[in-house]
Amino acid sequence: MKWDLKIINGNVVDHGQVKRADIFVKDGKVGAVTDGKLEEDAVTVLDAAGKYVMPGLIDTHVHSRDPGPTYKEDFAHSTRAAAAGGITSVFEMPNTTPPVNNAENFELQKQNLQQKAYVDFGLWGICLGPLNLDQIGALNEKGVIGFKFFWGYAVHKETYQLMYNYKPGMENVIPPFNDGDVYEMMEEVSKTGKLFAVHAENNDLIQKLTTRVENEGGRTYEDLIAGRPNLAELLTVNSGIEMAKATGVRFHVLHVSSAEAVESVRKAQADGYPVTVETCPHYLFLSKEDYQEIGPKMKVYPPVKYEKDQHAIWEAMVDGTISHVCSDHAPHTEEEKDGDLWSIPAGMCGVESMAPLMLNAVNEDRISISDFVRLMAEEPARLFGIYPQKGSLQVGTDADITIVDMDQEMVIKREELHSKSKVTAFDGFAVKGVPTETIVRGKIIMQDGKITGEQGSGELVKPEAEEGQVQL
Repeated sequence: MKWDLKIINGNVVDHGQVKRADIFVKDGKVGAVTDGKLEEDAVTVLDAAGKYVMPGLIDTHVHSRDPGPTYKEDFAHSTRAAAAGGITSVFEMPNTTPPVNNAENFELQKQNLQQKAYVDFGLWGICLGPLNLDQIGALNEKGVIGFKFFWGYAVHKETYQLMYNYKPGMENVIPPFNDGDVYEMMEEVSKTGKLFAVHAENNDLIQKLTTRVENEGGRTYEDLIAGRPNLAELLTVNSGIEMAKATGVRFHVLHVSSAEAVESVRKAQADGYPVTVETCPHYLFLSKEDYQEIGPKMKVYPPVKYEKDQHAIWEAMVDGTISHVCSDHAPHTEEEKDGDLWSIPAGMCGVESMAPLMLNAVNEDRISISDFVRLMAEEPARLFGIYPQKGSLQVGTDADITIVDMDQEMVIKREELHSKSKVTAFDGFAVKGVPTETIVRGKIIMQDGKITGEQGSGELVKPEAEEGQVQL
């Protein structure tokens, strides 16, 4: 037999182990992983001597704004950026125009993204309280990767878009949903067995404190944090945990930013409740102290906070409280991010720089290479029900593979990013450890920083296989 691809001489990282092995690929699947020699030829041979070969990396939190304000970003650009950053699958967030709030819009979004994707993708469904409670079951049947709820956010009556700067009394706006609505959403999502993932900030507290700070003339980054303190995240996390206990839903905290929220999740996990949490590179590598140098580019919600929070998040990531790391890729234009701290939007690019930042942490001995694979591939796949088809190198699974050179150095440069908008807080960061090849279902889509894949080659990922089963 002639293989389509073989990767030789690499250090293969999988299942918490590192071993010298060769990987053989046929028809988009892993055909063999062996530390012996197979004599068969291959159409393409990659020599990974001195490099690490691992399951394809997964970014579970991406906002490509497509359809929607695509002048900021679109799915072709975001998935090119993903490929450049060693990512083989992305999960697209549902707050698009229209949102993924029913079965019809799921199909429209699937068709829209399929023709643009460079990597594989999953689709989040959105929870809009009474507006689409009766659509949760249908979205589940269609194959959403999970359900997202923007806790505390108002919604535009016509477009269902989130109102980030909501004030009571605004016209044509549906106010934030109450706790009774949240409870009903959790009940409905619990029937699907999928994640109920929340942006966790208490809107009532934020509105009160932000108004107070603004009225007092606060304009600094410290004032921004004062308006969106750790308490705002903690209150929502605690409410969610208690409701999850009552409903049985799998409760997931998105982009955790505070020591207090991490500790609350840790306690719930110790008590045996199905509560999980993710974090992002900006909470790991930045703190309030960086704002003076970086400026408004690092504004995100929840805000990057204090060094004590950063340290607590690192500890929780290493000890397994935090399940995985994702980018929260949410681009805006340079013009939009250049203004008053209160009025500029929150968010920045992240899908391309995430892996290099985390690999640099491996080189600094903050995590091991096996930890990196656990956080960036294996655990995301397990959490979302797509393991071992994704997130592993088991024979018979998708040949999604990322190859990294731990000795290669580079400087992250905004102008070299593949996203449409280039805003990043990590411009100028020097890193050691770089993805050199990205392989999706056996096809090399990035090699040595150059995109070699084709637009439209990515496929929809559905959480159909139970853990331990492989669908061929």
